[in-house]
Formats: sequence, structure tokens, C-alpha cells
Amino acid sequence: MRRISAILIVFFCFCCITAKSQIDTLRLDIAKAQLLFLKNNFDLLVSNYQIDQAKAEIITAKLFDNPQLEYENLFYNHETKKFLQTSAEFGQFAGSISQLFKLAGKRNKSIKVAEFGVKLAEAEYFDLMRTLKFELNNNFYKIYYATQTIKLFDEQIASTNQLLKAYELQYNSGNVAQKDLIRIKSLLIGLKAERVEVLNELEDNYRDLKLICGLKASTQIILVMDENQNLPINIEKFPISALLDSARANRPDLKLAKTDLQLSEANLNLQRAMAIPDIELALSYDYKGNYPEKYTGIGLKIPIPLFNRNQGEIKKAKLSIDASNLKINKQQYLLENEVMNSYKTALRNDKLLTEIDVDFNSDFNKLITALIKNFKERNISLIEFLDLYDSYKQTTLQLNKLHYEQMSSRAELNYVTGSNIFK
Repeated sequence: MRRISAILIVFFCFCCITAKSQIDTLRLDIAKAQLLFLKNNFDLLVSNYQIDQAKAEIITAKLFDNPQLEYENLFYNHETKKFLQTSAEFGQFAGSISQLFKLAGKRNKSIKVAEFGVKLAEAEYFDLMRTLKFELNNNFYKIYYATQTIKLFDEQIASTNQLLKAYELQYNSGNVAQKDLIRIKSLLIGLKAERVEVLNELEDNYRDLKLICGLKASTQIILVMDENQNLPINIEKFPISALLDSARANRPDLKLAKTDLQLSEANLNLQRAMAIPDIELALSYDYKGNYPEKYTGIGLKIPIPLFNRNQGEIKKAKLSIDASNLKINKQQYLLENEVMNSYKTALRNDKLLTEIDVDFNSDFNKLITALIKNFKERNISLIEFLDLYDSYKQTTLQLNKLHYEQMSSRAELNYVTGSNIFK
């Protein structure tokens, strides 16, 4: 019974570990990664709170000033030797209530400034989303093709290990020279070193991807991609003029610059209104300290704009408008240059891949299989084998790099146009 119980416990633990590993392993395609990003990204969540904070400013701007209540009572009567008397014979007290009335539409202008503040926060949110989405896509494709590179190194290391074992047997039998054995060992060391280098960079990319998607560090990610995604597309069917129009209409950073100008103009109107004094109206009552007794009065208070007419804030608001106009001009120049540059890059990358035979990769894999076979059968020399083997590796690495750059340039074209041209 004890033995059966121990077996059951071990089996249960194994199932738990297996289940946990399944939970912690996540298969991601680009669409699912983007959904996780929109749902979990911490920077986006913080930026969303900032929009709510900006909306709260509208509530504040709509509020009226509170009335002020003032009361004064006789503290100590030295004739009666008593405190806080309020009687008709010996007491005295006075009170007033006042209300500030803002003139020149200050309240409405403050509401307008707050509303543009919300639009500014929203534009910042969408610009942040655009930037992070590009980082997400770029990291996704970088990781995917880096894992393809790791697979290449794993295959080469495995086949080189087999070759090394065979050569060690031949060397021990005195059939091959030591220098040939050393060359194969050097090849194996080089492959392992390159693999580690790619893995180190890959870990950094995984870290960034998990952070963007709001995933825990313990989550194991397996990226999947439809290979039809990297098929060449005739990018020339998207005219540069249409891409520029899309960027002007959709780029959040340009909208941000324009909203900043609107905010500056609304602030100038507010600051000009602030130069006009406000009126404070008060009602007062004095029991015995005025003439006649039980005095009631009405008061009006208004500052005289003799020295301070809000000149400094008005000038700052005007300068802010000039600066905002310059930012818009800069953003338009930046937009046009980025779209043109990304368009040309995407064209070059797709054109280069269209010039590569679609069957090249599979033919090359067949060639390397035949190469290893011929080398084992001593139909080619070690030097020829190493040269062709390295050529195979470099070509495969270059193809992975070209596919990554193709997908990255498409993601960048989406980024600079503020649209979703490539899914």
C-alpha cells in the first residue's frame, strides 16, 4: 500500500508540474500579441488614467466659487467682565456673506482650456499606443526569425557533433590527421559561440516583448507566424501621395501638435479675460457696532486694474502659440521625411526578396544534406566541406535577416502613416 501511495504521489506531482508548464507556455501570433498589449500594457493603462485626470479638470473648471461667510462677536466686555456676550444690553456681534462673480466669461474659457487638455491627453495616449505597437511588432518579428536562426545552429551543432565523433574514431585509428580533427572542433566551438550570442540578444527581446504585453517573466512564449505574411507585396500599388495623406489624417503626433496649438489659443483667451477684474458682492449685518443699530448693508468689492493687468501671462500665452505653430511645421516635415524613407526601405526589401527564387531555401537544404553525405563518403575534402558548410550557414542567416527586415519595414510603414496598411 505504501508503495502504491508513493507512486500515486509521484504521479500527482508529475501531473501538476506538467499542467503548470502548460499554463506557463503561451503560443502567440501577432494578432494575439496585439490584443494582450492593448489589455495589459502598463504604460497604456497609466496613460488612460491621465485621460481621466484631464476629464476631472473639466469638473473643476465648471464649479462655481464658494460663498464666504464671516462672523465677528464681542470677545471680552471689560465693563461687565464677561466673555462672548450677545445680549441687547451688553453684547455685540456682526456677520456677512459674500460671493465672487467671475466676469468676461472666465468660467467658460476655463472649461474650454480643460476640454482641450482632455484632447491633448487622448492624443498622447494614441501616440504612445502607436509607438508601443511598432515596438511590439518589431520585437515579435525579431524574436521569430532569431528562433529560426537558433534552429539552424542546433541543426549544425548536432550534425557537427556526429561528424566530430566519427572523426575522433578515425583519428584514433590513425586514418585522419590531427589538424583535420582540430578544424572540426574549431567549427563546433564557433557554432556554439554564435548560438550563445544570438540567445543572449534573444533573451533581451523576450524581456521587452513580455513587458509590452504585460506577461510574467516565468511565461514561456512560443511565437507562431503564418509564412504567407512575408510573401512579397507590390508596395508600389500604394502611391506615396496616398500614404502621405493617410499620415496627415491619422498620425497622433501631428494631432497632438495641432491640439497643443488649440490649447495655447484657448489659454490666450483665458489670460486676456483674467485681466478683467471680478466682482465680489456681500451682504452684512451689524448688531450694535454701526449706525443705526441692527445695521444691514450691501457691499461691492472690485480690484482696480492699475498695475497688474496680467501682462506677463498674456505674453507667455502668445509665445506659446508661436512655439506651437513651429512644432506643427516641424511635425509635418518630420512626417513627410519618415513616410518617404520608410516607403523606399519597404520597396527595396520587398524587391530584393522577389529576386530570390522561392525554391531556393528548400533546394539549398537538399544541397547541404548531400554535402554532408559526400563528405562522409570522402567525395570532397575537409576544406571544401567547411567552405560550403559556412556558406550554407551565412546564406540562411542572411535570409532570416532579410525576412525580418521585410516585416520590420512593413511595421514601420504602418507606424509612420498611423494606419494599418499591413495586417
